[in-house]
Amino acid sequence: MSDKFVRAIFPGSFDPITNGHLDVIHRGLKLFDELIVAVGRSPLKDQLFSPEERVEMIAELVKGLHGVSVEGFDGLTVEYARQKKANVILRGLRSLTDVNYEFELAMTNRSVTGIETIFVMTTEQYGFISSTLVRQVASLGGDISNLVPENVYRRLRERFKKQ
Repeated sequence: MSDKFVRAIFPGSFDPITNGHLDVIHRGLKLFDELIVAVGRSPLKDQLFSPEERVEMIAELVKGLHGVSVEGFDGLTVEYARQKKANVILRGLRSLTDVNYEFELAMTNRSVTGIETIFVMTTEQYGFISSTLVRQVASLGGDISNLVPENVYRRLRERFKKQ
């Protein structure tokens, strides 16, 4: 048994966080001593919720989970990981499409900074969920209540009611 402390970051845009993301967080807690959910700003994506709103929603969901914190960040994930002295980047995989993209990203991150990426497969019931899909269905008035946590569902309904 190792006494090494392992801090991981779970980066993403989480716009919005889904039940699939929560599954990865809960499973990551079993693997690492500390898990930082790192909410990134992506200049390449149209964002429904501000980074501050996303941090707030996720913080509500992980409140009381020992070893989990939520923070927003700008810039490169690997630079943020280095700043936080994280040993590992945690990523969830849903499909073969994810594998190709995530593999390239993990190899680049390791070659640039030496940080390892650990992948967990999502639970079968969440394998098809993406934030993009959730936003699209919600924008058209579809019922996504089984895809996202209750606090996120409420905020999505409010947001699309205004539009």
